[in-house]
Amino acid sequence: MTEIENTAVLGAGVIGASWAALFLAAGRRVTVFDPDPGCEAAVRRYIEQAWPALEELGLTARAEPDVIRFAGSAAEAVQGAQFVQENVPERLPIKHATYQEIEPTLSPDAIVSSSTSGLTLEALQEGWKTPSALVLGHPFNPPHLIPLVELTANSATGVDVLDRTEAFYKDIGKVTIRINKGLPGHVANRLQAAVWREAVHMAVEGVASVEDIDKAMWAGPGLRWAAMGPTTLFHLGAGEGGLQAFCDHFKDTFNGWWDGLGDPRLDDDVIKLLVDGMKEQSKGKSTAELSRQRDKMLTAMQTATRHLRS
Repeated sequence: MTEIENTAVLGAGVIGASWAALFLAAGRRVTVFDPDPGCEAAVRRYIEQAWPALEELGLTARAEPDVIRFAGSAAEAVQGAQFVQENVPERLPIKHATYQEIEPTLSPDAIVSSSTSGLTLEALQEGWKTPSALVLGHPFNPPHLIPLVELTANSATGVDVLDRTEAFYKDIGKVTIRINKGLPGHVANRLQAAVWREAVHMAVEGVASVEDIDKAMWAGPGLRWAAMGPTTLFHLGAGEGGLQAFCDHFKDTFNGWWDGLGDPRLDDDVIKLLVDGMKEQSKGKSTAELSRQRDKMLTAMQTATRHLRS
């Protein structure tokens, strides 16, 4: 995939800075815009810290880490860009204002991919006169380490835009899925929300501590889910009979569990319970220390299993 060489990143918080690092690692030229006056220093620092992991993952073979510049506006940033990753705050008025600013200056064949985690493509398209360039390309944090990108297009999207977007992401090392029906939260965030809802419910009910509920995930099903998805794993759980045999045997069990799942709400008391549990679990480690530990484990897991992926 050599078509896309010039990229722009709009919004350079954690997500935007991570995208910038990945684009540079893949040999693309990157122009960044963020209204924060400290943007350039923060992004350069983030890239420096992310680079060793990108090297370990084998993603820097085409790297040009110095081919980055910082623009004074969103319109300036997208001039000449063939691919724009939009990461501005999750508020429709801000996104719409950004689109209205950049639409007149976009190259005719440019793609704009939004990192939005919860807004629908249809809502985003309302900020455009002609939304054919826009797709939804939702990553998982941090994008330079987590391969997944969720893609959404619809009838208003240009005929080849989704295919070109998918090809670009795959070329820089991403794993893509296509969302056929838009829902708030897309696919992966809704799966996360479902699991976390039950984790919160069990903490509120005193079934186990916040730390032990987290431990039950990373030492149990989370370890398996890092290898294969839940349906595939249950398909393997019944031996030669596969998923049909598993469902025949466990359908009443799962129906009973589903009927009994909790429905908590994040009110002040519940939030305090979770925050107190997180403080106990962290054992004095800062969020920066925990993030570094997370990133080292993510890198190590992917490095160890990369050759096993077909």
